[in-house]
Amino acid sequence: MKSRKNIVGPRIRRLRYEQHLTQEQLSARVGRLGWDISRGTLSQIEAQIRCVTDFELVCLAKALGITADALLPAAPQVKKVIAEFFPEGPSD
Repeated sequence: MKSRKNIVGPRIRRLRYEQHLTQEQLSARVGRLGWDISRGTLSQIEAQIRCVTDFELVCLAKALGITADALLPAAPQVKKVIAEFFPEGPSD
């Protein structure tokens, strides 16, 4: 299995669908906020192939009309997400 590079991609995709936006439309919104992002880069983020920086997270959230923390998993899901990203468990 390929290693996932972010935990926000699926939420970004879902919110984009809910707002009836194409990847091109969301890319354009983000571009107006100062981040020149291509449709292909957005696709990689949604597919969890590409990492997302803190600036990018805030920019995507603003373009979707939500807060950045709304893109993160809910507290009850955090342990599950951590286990998926680090299946070998904590390192000492």
